[in-house]
Amino acid sequence: MAQITLIEAVTQALAYEMRNDESVVVLGEDVGVNGGVFRATQGLQEQFGEMRVIDTPLDEATIAGLTIGLAVQGMKPVAEAQFEGFIYPMMEHIACHAARMRNRTRGRMTVPAVWRAPWGGGIRAPEHHSEANEHLFTNIPGLRVVMPSSPARAYGLLLAAIRDPDPVIFFEPKRIYRQYKEEVPDDGEALPLDVCFVLRDGTDVTLVTWGAQVKECLEAADELAQKGISAEVIDVATLTPLDFDTIAESVTKTGRCVIVHEAPKTAGFGAEIAARLAEECLYSLLAPVQRVTGFDTHIPLFRLEMKYLPSVERIVEAAERTLAAS
Repeated sequence: MAQITLIEAVTQALAYEMRNDESVVVLGEDVGVNGGVFRATQGLQEQFGEMRVIDTPLDEATIAGLTIGLAVQGMKPVAEAQFEGFIYPMMEHIACHAARMRNRTRGRMTVPAVWRAPWGGGIRAPEHHSEANEHLFTNIPGLRVVMPSSPARAYGLLLAAIRDPDPVIFFEPKRIYRQYKEEVPDDGEALPLDVCFVLRDGTDVTLVTWGAQVKECLEAADELAQKGISAEVIDVATLTPLDFDTIAESVTKTGRCVIVHEAPKTAGFGAEIAARLAEECLYSLLAPVQRVTGFDTHIPLFRLEMKYLPSVERIVEAAERTLAAS
């Protein structure tokens, strides 16, 4: 079986669903002829035609509204925002209509739509091309927010997102689009949504993260192991609805938690996890919860970009602080 990258896994999942479900359509800026800015939809228009892989005008608000219209009329649209920083004009439609449709119609209408967006920094991109604002969407009831961290999880979670009857924001960490490969069978097997994945067992500290930072957390766990510290690594994967039970079970076992994310620290989604740990697991905690995050500023241009992103060194230091505090 051939090994593929995360971006190839996205393409593979889209092609699988389009072959097996004629109601699935793809739309966005340059997704057809050019195959998308990162080539996530490369070759799909040749396979499925211009009526199912649709090049839209450069108008994110129109893309969002068209996506909702298609979804409520029985289609399963997968729309692309070229970069996460371009998704802001879509938010009015997503927040005011897509996320509310099931509640507004008392279940008579749903919006089975997916909005894909290349997410995060680390590729030396300019302003609006390196955003990490997943927390803006986790505060909108009625939305699922999903972020894969590997080719296999990208394939399985995207299949599940397309099949979900409600709207899904699917953030793709572009820093790891082509960083490594793994075997991903094209078998149509979806992974469960609303579930955290425990990627590494540990007994001393729990590292909780999502997206591109999974790689740094796994590397930090290796470094901690060399120091005699056993770290459990959890990939949240679906931010909302959050599988808090898996996190709570791990923290109850280890007594310590480090939350790692790329978004700014203040009101980032890590703050929600930390607050719930304080509310529900306080007596299991042996030390204060630590957060390793981006800073409360716009992500800088490339000379300082990697200083902004959580590093293995910062994660290891935070884990060691939890051990020292207990």
